[in-house]
Amino acid sequence: MRYYSGAEARLRRAIETTLISIFDGWSYEEITTPTVDYYSLFERGMGRSQAHHAFRFSDTDGRMLAIRPDVTALVARAAATLFAERERPLRLCYVAPVFRRQPQSHAEWKRELMQIGAELIGADGGMADLEILAIACEALEWLELDRSSVITLNDVEIFNGLVEQLELTAELLDEMRALVDTRNADDLERFLAGCGCGTDAPAFAQLVQLSGKPEILVAARRLMTNRRSQAALDRLERLWSVIESLGLADRFEIDLGDVSRLDYYTGLTFKIYVQGAGTRVGSGGRYDRLTESFGRAEPAVGFVLDLDALTDVLMRRTDGGSTSPVSIEASRLDGKTPGELFVTARKKRALGERVILMTGEMTDEVMQ
Repeated sequence: MRYYSGAEARLRRAIETTLISIFDGWSYEEITTPTVDYYSLFERGMGRSQAHHAFRFSDTDGRMLAIRPDVTALVARAAATLFAERERPLRLCYVAPVFRRQPQSHAEWKRELMQIGAELIGADGGMADLEILAIACEALEWLELDRSSVITLNDVEIFNGLVEQLELTAELLDEMRALVDTRNADDLERFLAGCGCGTDAPAFAQLVQLSGKPEILVAARRLMTNRRSQAALDRLERLWSVIESLGLADRFEIDLGDVSRLDYYTGLTFKIYVQGAGTRVGSGGRYDRLTESFGRAEPAVGFVLDLDALTDVLMRRTDGGSTSPVSIEASRLDGKTPGELFVTARKKRALGERVILMTGEMTDEVMQ
């Protein structure tokens, strides 16, 4: 929970304006979602473990409500209901704060985050994935962060294929996800050995260490031989080939140890990191079954950027700037009477000039 003022507030608004103009350039229509909605909506959308981080309270009729912890689930419901008859694909974007209960020691500790995102609903396949990735690249370019950023790619089906092969229960699945997140290969190996993996445990534990350029896919194919994981590896390889052909390979890496906690992802996932930020500044992926919770299932892919994290990074790169609202050049105006003062001020404002009224020098006698 924090305040923004002066140069920092102006920078934050400038980033927002830039990103929305980029989305508009790709024909994404802006949508505003409710701040408060039924908690069950987020349970269905995010999964129970992640929806649990929402701030919850009861309505007068006893229904459980939540302050918006996620925007994608709300956009998916709008697509399935309000826009059910619209021509596909739908291209929607938004700027909205999300609110989550976070432990104070957590790396992503803030309770309120301003998210800017884009969702492409009703489009399947690699072309749609590439469109979203291209927009993310353009956003980083316009913010002059492209040379100090990396987008890490993964596919949740690689992990899901491994889980299916191991026949893990829901509880064991959550435990394994947590271990993968910590990237502790030794603990993961002990966990897998306890699940009956035996001699395969050391090989599967290497999953958390597979990150880098496409050569890691060769090692991944040796470790994960089930069809589901192999198909996901094929998709990543095809995607990388196109990224390479566009000359964008230096912007991307593959990270098979980056397992998303959100239940709605079904294929490609990615995270955006910028040098100087303490945590990721964006994330996204494919969620082909999310709209099924609110109507019919349809393919979808999207991403969000953390406006606050981007502001912090860019603020530091401009040497902190000044937080004073009068640091930008402005005309200081005074006058013998309020009439003279405001006539002059209005003339200068009509020319687009910035003004500061020296109203503190006016006495009650002058006002009379």
